[in-house]
Amino acid sequence: MPEAEFRSRFAALLAQAPPHTLRDHAFFFLPANTPPWFDTGLDCGAGDHVTVFAAGRTYLSRELDLWIHPHFQLWYRVSEKGEVFRGTRCSHTFTAPSSGRLFLAGYFPGEWATRTGDLAVPADVYNQVEGGISVLVVRWAVDPLAGLKRLSQLRAVGAFISGEIDRLEDPISKPEGWAYLWFVGPSETYTVVPHAHQRQAIACYTHADAAILHKDVPLPFTPDTRLRWSWKIDILPSRSREDELPTHDYFSLAVEFDNGQDLTYFWSAELPPETGFRCPIPTWQGRETHVAVRSGQRGLGQWVPEERNLYADYTRWVGEPPARILRVWLIALSLFRRQEGLCEYGTIELVTGDHVTVVN
Repeated sequence: MPEAEFRSRFAALLAQAPPHTLRDHAFFFLPANTPPWFDTGLDCGAGDHVTVFAAGRTYLSRELDLWIHPHFQLWYRVSEKGEVFRGTRCSHTFTAPSSGRLFLAGYFPGEWATRTGDLAVPADVYNQVEGGISVLVVRWAVDPLAGLKRLSQLRAVGAFISGEIDRLEDPISKPEGWAYLWFVGPSETYTVVPHAHQRQAIACYTHADAAILHKDVPLPFTPDTRLRWSWKIDILPSRSREDELPTHDYFSLAVEFDNGQDLTYFWSAELPPETGFRCPIPTWQGRETHVAVRSGQRGLGQWVPEERNLYADYTRWVGEPPARILRVWLIALSLFRRQEGLCEYGTIELVTGDHVTVVN
């Protein structure tokens, strides 16, 4: 939605809000090439109820039609020392954790170095992107859900309002024991589903998003360490080779090690099995290695078992193995081509000799 339309439609809606529904509201435009952090000038009180709506595009390349939605791009911070956070949709309701100024930031092509929003990259990387995000910040005088329902009766900007009501009333829970990687942010990508023939499965749906779900599995890393899992991929999020940034969308299962490296196994749309490469995302090139274990459409929609000698693969594709395994990751990326992907993970195990560590 263009900025002028975003402002005019929401302004008309808020002008009709029932009395004593809103405390205040403000519009902002966050240029994509502005590095973090943008000072809104709004001071929140601890416990303030806030809903943010956002529209716009952050372009990595207009020529290649590479752009990112606000739900992934827009991050928040209350006070200069507050922890960073984001929502999972183009609307997000939160309670201010402390008193302080509200700051906004565009994320990609940057990355957080600290939980308070220091950058892990030079600020001039933001010169590579164009576009921007239109933002509306609403502070409520009533419970946010009650306020949203009052606005929904006015039947304007319907998808924004109904989507946020749905998010609050029917939140999507992540699998127990797993967490989203903090500096990529939360998501609604992964859910638990029952499975008749094995342990419960973890379902994954992705569309124009990025998510990394991880689980701590601290173990020694030895020459006989194997990774064993089953998965059913129904729709691949990429239609072409994934080793280039514009088409780097994929599903994968990864292992993180105590030297900061991770090795991730994926099902490729085109690349031959046993193709390995470093991640084409600049902020990930120094720590992530991809290995294709399957390729093409054959086998999609079916449960497929996999087993890899993790130590041998690390030696082949990365180098001298470290001492320990830290975590197992599930990765879903559909950020670049913004296509849908659908899969499930069944059994996930790390095996050393006769010892089996159940991850899922």
